[in-house]
Amino acid sequence: MKTLLMSSLLSLALPAMAAGLEVRAPWAKATLPGQPVSGAYLELRADSAARLVKVDSPLAETVEIHEMKMDGGMMKMRALPALELPAGQTVTLKPGGLHIMLMQLKGPLKVGSKLPLTLHVEQEGKTRSVAVEADIRAMAAH
Repeated sequence: MKTLLMSSLLSLALPAMAAGLEVRAPWAKATLPGQPVSGAYLELRADSAARLVKVDSPLAETVEIHEMKMDGGMMKMRALPALELPAGQTVTLKPGGLHIMLMQLKGPLKVGSKLPLTLHVEQEGKTRSVAVEADIRAMAAH
């Protein structure tokens, strides 16, 4: 029993690995009832050059990869067709920068629950789907 508990706790501390892609610290912002949008954040590290080409979630009608950056003294947000993942480098998606935009939410995202995401990654000539569960947190709790 003790070994099972320790291995379960250890698995929670380790990043998700799939097909040469490491996914760490996935989380999403909680929403209020009726709030139609939220953001999801995580860290990605690919063994070889890759591209995040699409993200899906059963809890949102539309999911896009977005970038926020200063342009002419104004903060601007735009959808990206894909996100480059250079080999061996960590790409961080965080508030105020690169992020996953969840639009037309099908219900509120509640603190303490999970947001299922499917990351579609092109790597070495193949597109792979990686399932991720993001913790839903209050904005100040990241």
